[in-house]
Amino acid sequence: MTDLPVFGAGIWHFATYKDRYATDGYGDPIGLLEQIDRAGAVGDLSVVDLNWPFAGYDGTLDEVKAALERNNLKAIAITPEIYTRDFVKGSLTNPDPGVRKQATELLHQATELAKDLGCSYVKLWPGQDGWDYPFQVNYHDIWNLALDGLKELVSAHPDINFVIEYKPREPRVKIIFPSVARTLLGIEKIGLPNLGILLDFGHSLYGQETPADAAQLAIDYGRLFAIDVNDNLRGWDDDMVVGSVHLVETFEFFHTLRKNNWEGVWQLDQFPFREDSVQAAKQAITFLKAIHHALDVLDDDALAAAQASHDALAAQKLVQKVLLSSMSEIA
Repeated sequence: MTDLPVFGAGIWHFATYKDRYATDGYGDPIGLLEQIDRAGAVGDLSVVDLNWPFAGYDGTLDEVKAALERNNLKAIAITPEIYTRDFVKGSLTNPDPGVRKQATELLHQATELAKDLGCSYVKLWPGQDGWDYPFQVNYHDIWNLALDGLKELVSAHPDINFVIEYKPREPRVKIIFPSVARTLLGIEKIGLPNLGILLDFGHSLYGQETPADAAQLAIDYGRLFAIDVNDNLRGWDDDMVVGSVHLVETFEFFHTLRKNNWEGVWQLDQFPFREDSVQAAKQAITFLKAIHHALDVLDDDALAAAQASHDALAAQKLVQKVLLSSMSEIA
């Protein structure tokens, strides 16, 4: 077997959650340090993505660093919370210049923290930047606010990468970066080398993309900097355990990464509302190891020949043969 990839997870995987129904939460609150300890308990994780500001945390940064170290974890990214109450009408695209300034300051602070922690990138998820109703916004103005704000931020920090995690909707009905194509359009217009895409497999699925095709497009433009993986039923961003629904498309996604020699972190972005978070991560990584093994034994030449003639049945036969046998090889 070839060397395993580096596995990671968003630290929120190990938190508890609220929604508009369980307003008292799906479990007792779990503090940041305990979340890190739970990530360490998975055993196969090497990196975590941390939200910032650290919600509900009143300890020191040194304590966070110590928790990461005792669990043999590193921070790969900081995800600034530009989607909380202060930014319900947007961050960089907010109609209030004062709120846009507040968002920009928060992003610069988060970037400095990312550098301090030795992160690879700052993840930008502009979930509140968009619109809900027809005629609500001037599309020309909001698009240019987004690009101008990003250019100002990213150009000020050429020593670290930034990624945009696109998503079709939620919490806004329409998010300003909803797809790989529109996100690439914005990134190419900004034209800075340290701005790329984080492709969330689930966002691509429920955006009605083919995730493997979206990944190939981002790779072809040199902009696929990071990935998150999970699963859903294609109607919503359910953030279920990776591989629980779309087995073949997940395999195709990773096959696309492998054939392009893409070597980033295989990172979990799951929300196990009702499941044990450590067990959910362990099960996901077992599945990802099976995917990795299946990639090793797949007959790439035969698959290329099948694809050259658009022979769907021949391709499926090759894929099913390795995919359905790989779990027993790992277990």
